[in-house]
Amino acid sequence: MLKKIKFPDPIILLMSFIVIAMIATHIVQAGAFERVLDEVSGRQVIVSNSYAITSSSPVGFFDMLVAIPKGMQQAASVIFFVFLVGGSFVVINNTGALKSLVEYVVSKLNGKEIWGISICIFMFASLGAVQNFQEEIIPLVPVLLLLCARLGFDNLTAVAISIGAAFVGAAFSPINPFQVGIAQKIADVELLSGAIFRSGVLVVAVLIYNFMVFRYVKKTRKIPQTIEATHKVYFSKAHKVILLLLGLTFIVLVIGVSKWNWDFEQMTALFFLTGILSGIIGGLKTSGTINSFIEGFKDMVYAGLLIGLARAIYVVLEEGHIVDSIVNSMFTPISQLPTEISLTGITLMQSVMHFPVPSVSGQAVLTIPLLAPLADLMGVSRQLIILCYQYGAGIAELIIPTNGALMAILVACKVPFGKWLKFSIKAYTVLIILGILSIYIAQLIGFN
Repeated sequence: MLKKIKFPDPIILLMSFIVIAMIATHIVQAGAFERVLDEVSGRQVIVSNSYAITSSSPVGFFDMLVAIPKGMQQAASVIFFVFLVGGSFVVINNTGALKSLVEYVVSKLNGKEIWGISICIFMFASLGAVQNFQEEIIPLVPVLLLLCARLGFDNLTAVAISIGAAFVGAAFSPINPFQVGIAQKIADVELLSGAIFRSGVLVVAVLIYNFMVFRYVKKTRKIPQTIEATHKVYFSKAHKVILLLLGLTFIVLVIGVSKWNWDFEQMTALFFLTGILSGIIGGLKTSGTINSFIEGFKDMVYAGLLIGLARAIYVVLEEGHIVDSIVNSMFTPISQLPTEISLTGITLMQSVMHFPVPSVSGQAVLTIPLLAPLADLMGVSRQLIILCYQYGAGIAELIIPTNGALMAILVACKVPFGKWLKFSIKAYTVLIILGILSIYIAQLIGFN
């Protein structure tokens, strides 16, 4: 089926979703839940059973166009992160340090190149599980493409082993603060509770995903003739210092996000400084460093545009006051069904809901306050509802075109969305079945 479907350019695809969102504001009845500040999570959450119909606020054609720059504005911190970090990596790449690093990795993997796939999947799945890495992966695309090319893997492999693996790690994570952490806070469930069960399912999920990627690369890999068993890699002193600096940058980044509550502005400044220092150390001089930054900006303009357009979809739905209506109409009827069917339906509806709301933290704030009381009425643990949200929304990240980070990485890797979807829909199907089966098992063992 997917072989016959030809997906348009990502910009046209996202613009189409913006138009569909505008039309929906003329069809769907506007409504809203009451919201209160949740002191535990620090976020505005909805009040259960407070949904009420409001006066219609259909978005007109011109307002839809205005939503695009509004989306750019709301996503500005992410867009500038992509610009400046992308520029920094071009600076580092132009010093020759990244090429030397890739050649070194290739020489060490000679004869065992396929295992490099597992190493990358494990690394990015861990980053997804710990800190929900998505946009942070975009600057690494040049390195991933270079590495995959030298190992004989295609560009889709670079997407699969990076952001694809990060999606899987985040979806099944026991500790992701932007997903399960927020959901547990809002549902008034003890933080990190159920971590052992979630960790077990996470291991299974990563192994399954690893197997699926293995199958793909074995079919598509082309053995590069340039790899030699005795290949010797030369690292200059400047290269070693730059790579050490880059490693320290990522360490500081993780500490900053996890311990110092850093946001994209702080991360952007950190990488900008790394880029400047790398240019100086690498001998690019002022003009070479500036030109490298400009080169990086040019490469990332398209990616930044996609991130802004993806955000504009939610802006249109929000201004039309139909986001709450969609949530209410999707989840309330499901709760009246038998327990197993209800849990399955809630999980699948969370996947569907992730199309208009591609933020996992935003979706938690939007749906968990409604679903947590429903869990009490259904006589099931709130942990089960959190699993439904976690698996449904998290695994859907693999297939939704409204995720700006995914679309940006696909563009940077020159992978058409249709080609990615052909691979990822299989992974989504297998993993969502795993998620639903895990929820059934959790119910049987009294998971709470």
